[in-house]
Amino acid sequence: MSYQPRVIAFAGSTRENSYNKRLVAIAAGGAQEAGADVTVIDLRDYPMPLFDEDLEAKEGKNEHARKFKKLLVGCDGILIASPEYNGSLSAVLKNSIDWATRADEGDPPGSLPAFRGKVVSIMSASPGGLGGLRGLVHLRAILGGLGCIMLPAQTAISSAHEAFNEAGNLKDEKQQQQILDQGRDLSSFIAQLNKMDF
Repeated sequence: MSYQPRVIAFAGSTRENSYNKRLVAIAAGGAQEAGADVTVIDLRDYPMPLFDEDLEAKEGKNEHARKFKKLLVGCDGILIASPEYNGSLSAVLKNSIDWATRADEGDPPGSLPAFRGKVVSIMSASPGGLGGLRGLVHLRAILGGLGCIMLPAQTAISSAHEAFNEAGNLKDEKQQQQILDQGRDLSSFIAQLNKMDF
C-alpha cells in the first residue's frame, strides 16, 4: 500500500467500560493491519458544552470542539462505534458532530471540512436484542447528509454484556472477523480512492 490512510476511531460513549469502546478498538486494529495510521480517541477527553449558538457567539468555539474538529479535518476516514440510547445515537456523539460542523476562520462558505468526503464505517454494541441497529440508521442518515462516504457494511452486536472476553475481543469468531474486516475495508477503500485519477 503506497498511500497510508489516516483514520480516526472513537465510540459514541464516554463510559469507562463501554462496550462500544471495545468494539471500535477491534476495528481500529483491523485498519492498522491493513496499513492505516489509526488514532483512537475517547470523547471523554473532549468535553464540549451542549451546542448553543448564543454561547458560541459569546465565547467562541469550545477548545475541545476545535481539537476534535481538527482531528477530523486531518483524517481520511472515521470508524465509529455508536451505542443506542432510546432508539437513536447518544447525546454526546450528536453534540460532538454538531460542534464539528461549525465553521472556523478560513473555512470556505458552506463547507464541512470535518466530514465532507470522509470515508466512514459504523458499528454498534448493545445489551439489547437488536445490538444498537436502530441508532445506526440515524447515524448513517446524519453523516451521509454531511457528505461522508458511508461504507455499506455495518455490524450490530447484541447481548453485548456477554459478547466480549477478558482480552476485549468478541467471543464469536465470526463477529470478531466482521469488525476486523470493517477496519480493513475502510483502510483499503481509502487507499484505492487515492490511486484513482480524477
